[in-house]
Amino acid sequence: MTDRDPLYRGHRFPAEIIAHAVWLYFRFPLSLRMVEDLLAVRGVIVSHQTVRLWVEKFGRHFADNIRRRSCGQLGDKWHLDEAVISIRGKKHWLWRAVDQEGFVLEVLVQSRRDAKAAKRLMRKLLKSQGRAPRVMITDKLRSYGAAKREIMPGVDHRSHKGLNNRAENSHQPIRWRERIMKRFKSQRHLQRFVSIHDPIANLFHIPRHDISSSHHRELRAAAMNLWAKIARA
Repeated sequence: MTDRDPLYRGHRFPAEIIAHAVWLYFRFPLSLRMVEDLLAVRGVIVSHQTVRLWVEKFGRHFADNIRRRSCGQLGDKWHLDEAVISIRGKKHWLWRAVDQEGFVLEVLVQSRRDAKAAKRLMRKLLKSQGRAPRVMITDKLRSYGAAKREIMPGVDHRSHKGLNNRAENSHQPIRWRERIMKRFKSQRHLQRFVSIHDPIANLFHIPRHDISSSHHRELRAAAMNLWAKIARA
């Protein structure tokens, strides 16, 4: 496989193993050493440092591929929210936008929690999605309203704490990973992680409402098949 596919050229391990290690790391709240142990159970002896190199190189490639495939296909109702993240004792804000089905649209780490930061998130959203939303839902933070009036003046804006649970819940996987990793090392480290993690999470995100167990299995199988295609494994 390494000879046939340029993506894996120069790597000793086959594509199936590398792709599986990347999938484990981003699909579940696992540390690099946990992934090393899970591979060792299957007889694959590889160091956690090598796993780290894999997730950084191949994870970025896979996430970009998934992002290109989903462009323009996500929902038109945007839920925006921000969560505080402590990095080396300093507060940072993880700004996140998800659609009505819980798919992550954009995520941005910033040191500010004001209208300037909200405008930056909205500009990135418009650029990545290629369109404005039908409606935007946020909490009571006034920065959203100020930014929307300048960036998307014609969009319906609903500001209510109880309506924004979907965006708030989308922060949970990063909270779990934060505990596993014993906090993120820098703003750049956090931004790099979420920009890879969230597109991969989108691929395997299956909305649970009104879906039978058999349909859920079909969607999961389709996601796994698409992952194999993207990873060329």
